[in-house]
Amino acid sequence: MKIAKNTVVTVHYKLSDAQNNLLEDGQEPIVYLHGGYDDTLPALEKALDGKEIGYKTMIQVEPEEAFGEYDPLLVRVEDRELFPTPLEVGMQFEGIPENADPTENPAIYVVTDIADGKVILDGNHPLAGIALRFELTVTDVRAATDKEIERGYVNDPDGLDEDDEGDGQFRSLLLH
Repeated sequence: MKIAKNTVVTVHYKLSDAQNNLLEDGQEPIVYLHGGYDDTLPALEKALDGKEIGYKTMIQVEPEEAFGEYDPLLVRVEDRELFPTPLEVGMQFEGIPENADPTENPAIYVVTDIADGKVILDGNHPLAGIALRFELTVTDVRAATDKEIERGYVNDPDGLDEDDEGDGQFRSLLLH
């Protein structure tokens, strides 16, 4: 089966920066719904469209086609007392960027430093501003289910739907 719209694609990958420094070794494959569902980077979809199981390639994706340029306006300094205890570097919070339209989706902010009663938060994607090299190997292609097409993403392998409770990955805090 060839990769086309409404197929579920499994790709093993290695991710490096433009200097070939390994960023991710791809222990878990990328599994996505192909066909413009924003389930993966458009550059990856373009490189894999029409390919079959066993296809291998290496592509470089510039920041503007990946996770965007680094935006210093997404770095925030907040008072420590606004946050729960315990608080650690690496924790994630949801918030609306300053001067953003309140109807926009909130950003995910990562705590990057805690010092002198202040918390430094960064709303940039960790790979923002970096040209990325993907080594890709297609390991599976199948027809998407009707439910996957309707929802626009691949079914969770653990059987949890987006509406299910219990994710627990992010703590929420509305930043003013």
